[in-house]
Amino acid sequence: MDNGSPEERSVTVLCRKLIIFGKEPGLQWLIGSPFFPPLTIVSTIRCLHTLPGDPFSPEYTKESVDLRTLLLRGFDIIGALLPGDSNWEQNAGKAADAARRMRKFLSGDDRGIRDTVGAVADPTTGDIHFFVSEPENSSNLGAVTTVVYEENPHKYICERGCLLRCELAMNLPIYVPTNRDSAAEKVLSSATEAVAAKLRDPEVVFILEAVNESSGGESRPVMLRGMELDYQTHLSDVLLKGVVKELDVNALPCSYFCSNSKPALSFSSGQSADTIQVSILWNKSGSSPKAVAPLAEYFPASEPARLLVVSFKLDILCYAAKDLPAVHAVSKLIVPGLVDQLTTMEKTLYSNLFTQHPQLQPYHFCPPGFVHPLTVIYELSYGETEMEQVDIRRSLHLRLGLPLDRPLLLIANAIKFSITKDHAGSNPTRKGSALLKDVHTEIPSSGVSGGIVSLVQGSYEYYHYLQDGFDDSGWGCAYRSLQTIISWFKLQHYTSIEVPSHREIQQALVEIGDKEASFVGSREWIGAIELSFVLDKLLGVSCKIMNVRSGSELPEKCRELAMHFENQGTPVMIGGGVLAYTLLGVDYNETSGDCAFLILDPHYTGNDELKKIVNGGWCGWKKAVDSKGKNFFLHDKFYNLLLPQRPNMV
Repeated sequence: MDNGSPEERSVTVLCRKLIIFGKEPGLQWLIGSPFFPPLTIVSTIRCLHTLPGDPFSPEYTKESVDLRTLLLRGFDIIGALLPGDSNWEQNAGKAADAARRMRKFLSGDDRGIRDTVGAVADPTTGDIHFFVSEPENSSNLGAVTTVVYEENPHKYICERGCLLRCELAMNLPIYVPTNRDSAAEKVLSSATEAVAAKLRDPEVVFILEAVNESSGGESRPVMLRGMELDYQTHLSDVLLKGVVKELDVNALPCSYFCSNSKPALSFSSGQSADTIQVSILWNKSGSSPKAVAPLAEYFPASEPARLLVVSFKLDILCYAAKDLPAVHAVSKLIVPGLVDQLTTMEKTLYSNLFTQHPQLQPYHFCPPGFVHPLTVIYELSYGETEMEQVDIRRSLHLRLGLPLDRPLLLIANAIKFSITKDHAGSNPTRKGSALLKDVHTEIPSSGVSGGIVSLVQGSYEYYHYLQDGFDDSGWGCAYRSLQTIISWFKLQHYTSIEVPSHREIQQALVEIGDKEASFVGSREWIGAIELSFVLDKLLGVSCKIMNVRSGSELPEKCRELAMHFENQGTPVMIGGGVLAYTLLGVDYNETSGDCAFLILDPHYTGNDELKKIVNGGWCGWKKAVDSKGKNFFLHDKFYNLLLPQRPNMV
C-alpha cells in the first residue's frame, strides 16, 4: 500500500483498547510487525521509564531493556501515542520522534520501517488523532484519514503467522581472580559473547519440528546447518518482493510446519497455536581418517582464581509470517532472540554473582486484550506471593494496561505448550482434568421478562455425587459445591493447588481446630461456615455469609446477589436444611421483582453427559415458585449463602 498521499493514509488497529492511561497519563508505544501491512497496530504498551518530572520523555536505556524482554522477535515499535487536547500535529511529531529513537535503541537502525505513526489522544473525549511521519522526511507529518478496527484480530494474526519456540539450557564455567571480583563482569561478558558467537557457528545444527500434530502428519523435522544461514541480509530486504526467490529458491516456508486444517483461533493456548519447536545441537565429535590419541591442552592461570558456574535457561518465542522461509526465521528471529535474552540475563546475574545466584526463568503470556504473546523473566528465588514478585507483576500490569485485581501474570497463567495424545495417537488433548466445564452456557433462557442477567465470571468444573468412584450420595453435596468453587479459583489462576478430596477437606477442618480428629473419614455434613474455613485455610480466600430465615426471603436478596456476580464473579454456595447447591447467577427484573436463580445441582449421580445434565434440569434456571406453584427453596428452612470474595491481587 502506498502511503504517500493523504487520501490513502489508513491505519489498521487490531487491539480493542488503544488508550491505557492511568491516573498519571504518559506515553504509549504502538506495536506492529514487519510481516503486516504498514501502519497496522497490533497492541500498545505503556512507557514506564521516563525522565524525572517529565512523563512524556522516555529514559531510553532502561525502557529499551524492558521492551527487548517483553516483545517477541517479529514485532516492532511502529509509533507512539501521547495525550493532548490541542496542538495535535506538534504532539504527534514528538510521539513519532520518540518511537524512532526507541527503535534505534532496540535494533540499532531504522531499516525496514517505512512509516512511523504519531498519535495524540484527547484524555477527555478519548478521540485519537493519527499522523504519519515518513522516513525520508521525518519532520513532515501527514494526517491519517481512515482508521479501520479489525473485527477478528485473533484470526487476523493467527492466519498470517505462526510462533517459533526455542529452549536452550547451559552452564557456563567462568574463572574469576580470587582477589579481583571486579574482573567478574568482564569475564562473564566474554563468556556470553562466546556463546553468541557459537550460535552463529557454521557447524551448529538447528532442528525444526511442529509442536502440535494437527498438520496432518505431513511435516517431518527439518535440519538446518549454520553454514546454510544468512546472517548478513536484513529482514526488510528478505521481505522485499523477489529477494526471497532469488536468495532461497528451494527454501521451505514456515507454513510447512503449520496446520493444514482448522487454523488456530488464538495464541493464548500453546496446544492449539501453530508453533514450531527449534532445537539446537552444537556439541559435535570430529571424524578423522587416522586413529589418534585424545589431546588435552593445559593453560596455566596467571593468578589464583576461583571457579563459578553460571546457569542459563533460555526460552524464547518469535512470530513469523507463514510464508517466511525457515532459514530466515532462524537467522533473523531465533538466533537474535536468543542473544537478546542471554544478554538481558547476564546483566541481572552479574549483580548477584557472588551471593545467591538468581534463578531466572522466562515465561510467555497472552493476557486478555492482547492478540500476541509477551515474554517475562521471573526470578524464582522469590515466592510468587513475596513482595519482590508482586511488585514486578504490578509494574507489568501498569505497563500493559491490565487490571490490578486479577492475577493474569502468575506462572500458572503462562502459555502451556505441552500436549498429550489420545490412545489413537492422533488428537492432541489438554493435560489435566476431564470434568465438564461451564455447563451453564448450553441452557435456555430463564423466562424472566425484562430481567438483567448477572453470571459467574470465568470457568469452573462441575462436581457432583459419585464422581471419581466415590459414593457421597446423601451427604456430600456441600463438599461438591466447595470443589466447584475451588476449581473456579484454580482455573482463574488464583491458586495452583489441586481440588481437594472429601477427606482433604475434612482434614483441613481438623487442622484448624473446627472438628475432632474422628471427623476425618466420616460422612458428616458441612455447611457454609465450614466452607469458608476451608477456603481461608487452603486458598487464603475470605467470604461473606448471607443469612435468610426462610427460603421465601431469597428473592429479596437478588439485587445483592446480582452485585456479587457483577463485582466478584465467584460461584456461590447455597445451603438450606440438608441440601446444598451452587449458584452461578441470577436474572432479576428490578421493576417487577421477578427473578430466577441459575442453579448447578451437585446431587446429580449420572455420567458427565452435558445434554443429559441440561435436559434433566441439573443445571438450569429455577424460580423461587415455579409455574405449578412448587417452591424450590423451602419456606420452613433457613438458608446460609457463601459468597467467596475475589482476592485483590496481581
